[in-house]
Amino acid sequence: MALTLDTPMRNAIADAVDTQVGTTATMEFQTSGDVEVATLTLANPAFGAASTGVITLGGVPLSDTNATGGVMAKFRIKSAGTTSQIAGTVSTSGADINFAGGVTVGATDTVTLTAFTITCPAS
Repeated sequence: MALTLDTPMRNAIADAVDTQVGTTATMEFQTSGDVEVATLTLANPAFGAASTGVITLGGVPLSDTNATGGVMAKFRIKSAGTTSQIAGTVSTSGADINFAGGVTVGATDTVTLTAFTITCPAS
C-alpha cells in the first residue's frame, strides 16, 4: 500500500516551507554557472496559507527593474538573502518556472514573476 498524506498534513508541511523561507526572503534567478541574473524581494510572508497542500507566492507580480543580466537557467529562494532554501529550474517551457518571453535578460532589463506555487503531494 502506498503512503498517503491527508490534506491537514499536506497543509502543515506546505506552511512549514513558508516558515522556513522566513520573513526577509528573496528569489534569485541565476545562470547555469550560479551567477545572479535578477533578484526579487519576496513579500512578508512569502506565501499565503496552504490550501489542499499548495502554497502560493504572495505579492505578485514581483519585479526586478534593474537586472544584472544573463541567461536564466535556475532559481533559488533564499532566507535572509543568503541561505538557500528552495532551488529549481528556469526555462521557456517544462521547467519549475517558465518565462514565455525568453530567459535571456539584458543588463538593466526588468524581470517580472507573475505566479509561483509549491505543492506538497498526497503521495
